[in-house]
This record gives sequence, structure tokens and C-alpha cells, in this order.
Amino acid sequence: MTASGSPGVRAVPPGDRGATTIADRVVEKIAAYAAREALGPGAPADGRAPQAAVRVRERVVRARITLELGYPSDIGAQCAAVRRQVAQRVEALAGMAVPEVAVQVERLHPVRTQAVGRTR
Repeated sequence: MTASGSPGVRAVPPGDRGATTIADRVVEKIAAYAAREALGPGAPADGRAPQAAVRVRERVVRARITLELGYPSDIGAQCAAVRRQVAQRVEALAGMAVPEVAVQVERLHPVRTQAVGRTR
């Protein structure tokens, strides 16, 4: 019997067991989904979904998110929410550090508001 307690199975030291690698494309999908989460249901319906591009080097992610927003709105607050959510979700789901999330607003869409009580 071996150290693992099973006949014919040899114990492998932790450093020799291998590692799990997560493809860049998977990290991009996590980042894009997190950006959609951050924008919530108020995101412009006629805009395209957020796009993500990442660079992964030694378990450190640098992300660029391209998105479209409704206007008028607090663009700075929305971009900050996207940065925060992308960093948190990638760290939680992929176990990678995210020191940089760049947000690029590609287009603004007018938000249709209903004029309540306005008459001409």
C-alpha cells in the first residue's frame, strides 16, 4: 500500500500535480458578462452588448471593456460600476488579479423618457 492509502496509487507532491489554466477567451466572457451585470436592466435596448478584450500574464488580467450607454445619464458612475464589477467577478470566478479595467464608451443612445404632465 502507498502513502495515499490506495493500492497501486502513488502520492504526488502538490508542486508536481499540475495547474488549471483558464483561456483568455473565458476571461473575456466573464468580463463582458460582468459589464452587462453592472449596467443592469437600464442599459439601452438598442445598443450592442458590452465587448471585452483582456491580456493575461502570470494570473494578472488587464481588461478593456467597450460599451454603449444611454444618455442623459451619469456616465462616470456607470463606468465606475463596470470597472468595479468586472474586477470583482474576474477575481472571484477566475482567481486572477485585475489591477486595470479600462472602459471605452463607443456610443451614446438617447434615452426615451415619457413626458409626464407636459402639454403643448
